[in-house]
Amino acid sequence: MTTTLSVENLRVSIPLSAGVLHAVRGISFEVARGETLCLVGESGCGKSLTSLALMNLLPSRAKREADRISFDGADLLKLGERGMAKVRGNTMAMIFQEPMTSLNPAYTIGNQLEEGIRLHKNVSAKEARERAIYLLEKVGITAAASRLGQYPHQLSGGLRQRVMIAMALMCGPDLLICDEPTTALDVTIQAQILHLIKDLQREFDMAVILITHDLGVVARVADRVAVMYAGEIIESGVVGEIFSRPTHPYTQGLMNCIPVPGKTRQGERLGTIPGIVPSMIGEMTGCAFANRCAYAQDICLQPLTTHDIVPGHAVRCARAEEVLALTAGSNQAGTIQSGSPA
Repeated sequence: MTTTLSVENLRVSIPLSAGVLHAVRGISFEVARGETLCLVGESGCGKSLTSLALMNLLPSRAKREADRISFDGADLLKLGERGMAKVRGNTMAMIFQEPMTSLNPAYTIGNQLEEGIRLHKNVSAKEARERAIYLLEKVGITAAASRLGQYPHQLSGGLRQRVMIAMALMCGPDLLICDEPTTALDVTIQAQILHLIKDLQREFDMAVILITHDLGVVARVADRVAVMYAGEIIESGVVGEIFSRPTHPYTQGLMNCIPVPGKTRQGERLGTIPGIVPSMIGEMTGCAFANRCAYAQDICLQPLTTHDIVPGHAVRCARAEEVLALTAGSNQAGTIQSGSPA
């Protein structure tokens, strides 16, 4: 597969009165055309800031640094705002968490769908309208032509999210970033939206980065997974490998929090991760998870590197092999099958 996006040593820092908040701490990853990479982790771990950094949509005080951000062969770090404006919504598009805050309440659905393609492509108003109707139908919206004259408040949450997906696809992007696109939706609509994104990815041959904290979603749609904690990627690999053999204690903790159909009994307590996330203000040496980890030793407080457990399965843990040997066969998450509901 052809690599669409390659990120090396991405860092995002935000100056605060108490010091510098290092929200994203040197992460690296790749995603290929036709592939789905899931960034997973609890709230505040840096997932959304990572996606905003890729689009260069960070808050004004935030600072983005990286060794390289290569997209379709171009280095995004060398593009100014005018250059990024040609990328955003054109070859790289994003679906945000809450469509009601992303859609402009003062403009019709048609205005907002057609604006992007007329800006980036040399198309007529008629062609833009036809493309909008085609994509609204593609995402499962009936009476698509009549919807163009409606305003966001006239649509349900599920329909608004479908409009956001259609809007992201108007210019035929190579990369689609989905920032928790099902968070505000009920369970039934969530499943429909996830299936829709997967179907559209196959049809348009896009790379997809899906940001979520829901491991059930990851199991259904991901090809590869990157687990984030305190601004770092602490484990990554093919979805089947991560679910069958989670190695980092934090990943194991996340897996143990999941009820497993057929194994978790009614009323049984689920696993928990003790402690709290450390402050991300100032420099951090060693493992950020050490203060919550049952396996932590002095070596965990020394500078760390990410290394492969097996080819393609990387972990940022000084005791990874020992932890894996100690926990082999004891983690219930191994029963969750990728590609099926968790």
